[in-house]
Amino acid sequence: MKRLLALSLAAIMTFGLLTACGNQAAEQTNETGKETNETGEEAEGTEAESEDAQTESTEETQTEDTEKTQTESAGEISQVLEDGKLTVGTNAEFPPFEFVDDNGEPDGFDVALIKAIGEKLGVEVEIENMEFDALVASIGNKIDVAIAGMTITDERKENADFSDPYYDALQYVILPEGSEIATFDDLAGKTIGVQLGTTGDLIASDDVDGAEVKQYNKGVDAVNDLINGRLDCVIIDKNPALVFAAKFEGQLTAVDGEQFDFGVENYAIAMPKGDTALAAQINGALKELKEDGTFDELVKKYIEEN
Repeated sequence: MKRLLALSLAAIMTFGLLTACGNQAAEQTNETGKETNETGEEAEGTEAESEDAQTESTEETQTEDTEKTQTESAGEISQVLEDGKLTVGTNAEFPPFEFVDDNGEPDGFDVALIKAIGEKLGVEVEIENMEFDALVASIGNKIDVAIAGMTITDERKENADFSDPYYDALQYVILPEGSEIATFDDLAGKTIGVQLGTTGDLIASDDVDGAEVKQYNKGVDAVNDLINGRLDCVIIDKNPALVFAAKFEGQLTAVDGEQFDFGVENYAIAMPKGDTALAAQINGALKELKEDGTFDELVKKYIEEN
């Protein structure tokens, strides 16, 4: 009996020992699983951080490539300038922007401006004086670019590209003293003088009802006919209009185009279509001239003081 009791106690103790060992193993398994899970989460976080770093690196590389491309494009040299010379067409009949000086040479704001641009680009500027209406058609053969108080228009953009605008302009109406013309409607049926191919020509020819439009190669020739009674008025840009009115003070008056509902126009340099390198170089030089004060000095010399 005692032996049987002893065997029973031994069995119970063995079972308890096995149960305890099993619980410890389970706990170790749970802890191992927890550690494995934490390790997995850490791995996922590391992978996400790696992906973010890779994305940032890719974006930085793309930005650097874009900036490099833009810099290289801006640094291109146009074939037009490879020989160290820029041939510029103008029409020296448009004071104060272009005129012939006392030495018989083209001068004026536009001429001085393009020469200053040439200095910035390190090229010699050669001026070709020609009829205004032939300027755009001559770009790419007789001349490289044109500067002549030229307004940016859709029609001209079909055959040439333009620089950034450098001057805001407005058409004026030159009238004989005592004229009764005062509004746009008053222009209807009148004989109007214009310089061939200019914005004034387009307005008189396309917008004024019943007008008889007489075209001149030189604005001054239209003004002379106005003084001699052959015209009712002349439509021409503001600055030359003011010059002519001052020259013939007491005979002529220049009327602000706003009174005739004319809109503001932008002068720019006409260039060969598609030559982005030349456009970038000219626009860059123009920007520098505005920043260093040269542009304002030319405005003061040729426009404000005349």
